[in-house]
Amino acid sequence: MTASIDINKVTKRFGSLTVLDELSLSIPANEFVVFLGPSGCGKSTLLRMIAGLESVDSGEILINGERIDDQPPGQRGVAMVFQSYALYPHMTVRDNMAFGLKNISVDRAVIEARIAEAARMLEIGHLLDRKPGQLSGGQRQRVAIGRAVVKEPKAFLFDEPLSNLDAALRTRTRIELAQLHQRLKSTMIFVTHDQIEAMTLADRIVVMNNRKIEQIGAPMEIYNRPASRFVAGFVGAPAMNFLPVTIRENAGFVAATTGAGLELTTAIPTSGLPDGPFELGIRSEHVRITPPTANAAEGVVDVLERLGERTLVYVRLGDGQQIVGSDSGDSRVAVGDRVGLAFEGAKAHLFDASGRAWHGGEAGHG
Repeated sequence: MTASIDINKVTKRFGSLTVLDELSLSIPANEFVVFLGPSGCGKSTLLRMIAGLESVDSGEILINGERIDDQPPGQRGVAMVFQSYALYPHMTVRDNMAFGLKNISVDRAVIEARIAEAARMLEIGHLLDRKPGQLSGGQRQRVAIGRAVVKEPKAFLFDEPLSNLDAALRTRTRIELAQLHQRLKSTMIFVTHDQIEAMTLADRIVVMNNRKIEQIGAPMEIYNRPASRFVAGFVGAPAMNFLPVTIRENAGFVAATTGAGLELTTAIPTSGLPDGPFELGIRSEHVRITPPTANAAEGVVDVLERLGERTLVYVRLGDGQQIVGSDSGDSRVAVGDRVGLAFEGAKAHLFDASGRAWHGGEAGHG
């Protein structure tokens, strides 16, 4: 079973506070969609509205073309996996997985067959007779996922399911979730504030902020062509560098000058640009650390982050701005060194006063 999900002009208020404002989104069947955004942006509330755990104040939610926002949760055909696992502590793993099916009078043989298949898929067969208190956090999360799998839902809803796991378990469980999606071919919606989870899991990312959707797109589309300054700063680690600039035209393209006097030629056409002020955005991998020269931007190294395959170098420019550049993994740069910076201007983005992005001649869709 699988489902398309359509959200049409949905609004949600808690008292006088509006947390979602006429939000619309279509999710095709079998897609893995990630709702990404900071705490308080409304992503978990939207997920709970799809599940039926929160009411809809206006607008509608449809699954496979049928309106479901007026149906009780149990009739919507979705299964939710919570951050807190929500397992019954007095029941065995087997009974936890069977509980929802018993409640709707599924045949015992069918229940056993579904549990056996889910246990095989999630490698928890040896845990079926244990209770949650005897399991690790990672094992409990797998059981919670297994409890959703046995329901054979039209869609899976994951509410930050990895946030209680340590770093190594998060990585492993993330891979297992991606493999589960490939095997089940089901519609999955995953809520997170972790952009690494979003980039590695999603077919499409829905970036949310301040009651609305900032951008929808494939992970690398979001990364390479952010629609707004918010998206550019939220997606990517480290965050994109932002520098206030003045601009002029150079052969039809933007030439941007920073406060430190550095001029960058970009691939951004000047046609259609609004009035300033502007900020230039550029990612750390497009700022290369070089020996200082008279013709290059330069600054003093504040901090180094050695990541193995590359070194992030935080450089303080002459105007006091800090910018993050990249050097090789075996970089010999030290804190306090004066270094040069080589900018890949063709990879730069421009953001206007409203936060809208400009790159490659097309404005971002904010």
